[in-house]
Amino acid sequence: MKKSITTKEIIQKALVAGVIALSMSIIGFIALLGERELVKGWFSLGHVFLIAAPLAIAYVTVENMTHENNAKTLGVGFAIGAIASVPLILLAYIAVAVDIRQFLSNVSPALIELLTFGKDATTGSIYLLLLFGATGVFAALLNILPARVRHPLVIALAWMIGVATFSEILLGRLRSLLSRDLIKTIFAGKTLNPAFAVGVFLVALLITILWDAIGGSVKEKVAAFNPVQKKTMSAGKSLVVMVVILFLPLILGSYLSEVANNVGLYILMGLGLNIVVGFAGLLDLGYVAFFAIGAYVMGVLTSQGALGLDAGFNFWTALPISVIVATLFGIILGIPVLGMRGDYLAIVTLGFGEIIRVIAVSDLFKEIFGGAQGILQIPKPNFFGTELVQPGQLYYVILGGVLLALFIATRLRDSRLGRQWMALREDEDVAEAMGMNLVNTKLMAFATGAAFSGLSGAIFASKLTSIFPHSFNLIISINVLALIIVGGVGSIPGVFIGSLILVGLPELLREFAEYRMLIYGTLLIAMMLFKPEGFLPDQRRKRELKAEAELDGVEG
Repeated sequence: MKKSITTKEIIQKALVAGVIALSMSIIGFIALLGERELVKGWFSLGHVFLIAAPLAIAYVTVENMTHENNAKTLGVGFAIGAIASVPLILLAYIAVAVDIRQFLSNVSPALIELLTFGKDATTGSIYLLLLFGATGVFAALLNILPARVRHPLVIALAWMIGVATFSEILLGRLRSLLSRDLIKTIFAGKTLNPAFAVGVFLVALLITILWDAIGGSVKEKVAAFNPVQKKTMSAGKSLVVMVVILFLPLILGSYLSEVANNVGLYILMGLGLNIVVGFAGLLDLGYVAFFAIGAYVMGVLTSQGALGLDAGFNFWTALPISVIVATLFGIILGIPVLGMRGDYLAIVTLGFGEIIRVIAVSDLFKEIFGGAQGILQIPKPNFFGTELVQPGQLYYVILGGVLLALFIATRLRDSRLGRQWMALREDEDVAEAMGMNLVNTKLMAFATGAAFSGLSGAIFASKLTSIFPHSFNLIISINVLALIIVGGVGSIPGVFIGSLILVGLPELLREFAEYRMLIYGTLLIAMMLFKPEGFLPDQRRKRELKAEAELDGVEG
């Protein structure tokens, strides 16, 4: 409900934005991002994140207030932005006057230079105040502008910043395809030239405006297609997607293919844990155990080192055994936890995951699993005499596993067993009262999820050619659970988008890896507050959350 806003509320919200920006600055996050210049001589990634908090808070504040007149709306936006700059201005003055690095080691000269734009403290503070004020005005303006103007503007800005963020990777791919003169036109060093950045903005703006103008009529014509036409169009889309997927390594190159492989392994695990958590509602924090089991079985069966069985197993013959063993352990875990729910189940599965890791690292089983030294000399997959060494070759092995898991997960979701899992998730007692066999249903969920994780682990072991116990920490389980939450609990497409966001993006921005968990935590908090259903939610889950929110609103 929209309401008028008081001066006190404006100051409070502005200071919250300022404290957020200050916190990111003093932990070193902004200075580190400042090293990634986006557009030559214009701004860096540090500037983008610096203004992110005042932009978001000003936008939400103005959106929820009554728009008495445009001037007041813009004034509120400016006030929020300008006041939010005060903590940073104070930090700059203090850092110039006193050496505070003995207390706040991350308040470096690079950070102060970024905050003051390379000027003296007074001039830089004025620039910073004006920048934050302009950010608040822009956020307010987004609320005032009609949708037909706002939408293309936001999309165009997103495209420009996105292309600039990954300019270094783009440069690596285009360097071998374009002439040196054309490369210099696009890039200035490893960053975008201002002219090209403006060009990206204008092209994205024009395309979005054009689509907004004709998209509605196109969708209406598509909706009016007869069943045969719709089927033909769907087949055409599927064909295009398959062609792109098949030739993706040629487009991506070696480095990006390796990133795609890592994403694919997490998709495999995500599809499995999505069955356990998303479909059946069983919170499993020890999911990494099955990943480790699949990897170690592959290592023991195929290693050409001292720990290998030397029984003639190769990747393809050891793969089904790895999956079967992981599945059996899934059932073994499921049996003692059949009567547990919620937090108790999470703790027990967490303990199971740690037990597997401790067994792998212990000296007691060193003769089998190699202890802390792990298992070495695991061969790569071999396909008709060709060893799949390059990331672009391994891509197809992982793609095959993902497609198999996707087919199984989709079929199970729409099957009778899938409906039983969802009934179990909604209310276990009611499901049992309706005659559902809880034992079989839970064990099938654990077994299926473990099979997918074991498959991922087996491919992981062959991909790296060596495995060590520290590769199977609790953080793997947390990462997989997080990507499900971000993508949408119970949503199969959500697993893909969650993996791209939480696995693909950090790999592309590896220089910021030390703040990976900070970004994880922030993203999860934001998701729970603003989009609890996830980026690509399951429609049933989305309706449930919406109904709960409406009920809470009525009761409130």
